[in-house]
Amino acid sequence: MNRQMAFGSPYLLGFEHLERLLERTAKAGDSYPPYNIEELPGDGGALGESAGIRITLAVAGFSQEELSVTEEDRQLVVRGRQAEANGKTFLHRGIAARQFLRSFVLADGIEVTAAALENGLLKIDLARRQVQPSVRVVEIKTGGLS
Repeated sequence: MNRQMAFGSPYLLGFEHLERLLERTAKAGDSYPPYNIEELPGDGGALGESAGIRITLAVAGFSQEELSVTEEDRQLVVRGRQAEANGKTFLHRGIAARQFLRSFVLADGIEVTAAALENGLLKIDLARRQVQPSVRVVEIKTGGLS
């Protein structure tokens, strides 16, 4: 029985995780909180590479203690949980104290370098490690593999 190959090619070996990644990304439908993703200017380098990426989330009304930024299984996870206003009676409540969970899948080599909260904006900086290409010669033995 033939198995359906990811991306339809037998030459893409070991990329099954990309198919799962695409499925996980397609399920992320919530749009709260709104966010921007920008490329940070680099030093030019040999290839004109960028210095990194900045994700900015609009988290007005959240304090630093009500936010958490974690890296979990190659995902950047941002959580916000506001405490309920105990003892307050609202005549109108148009600002909801809602919790959120926003996640971003990180490629290999991407690391979170900093996070800062300023004027209701949570800014998270990411950097790409420079990976040096390598060549490895594999010895060919006679007989079977053990």
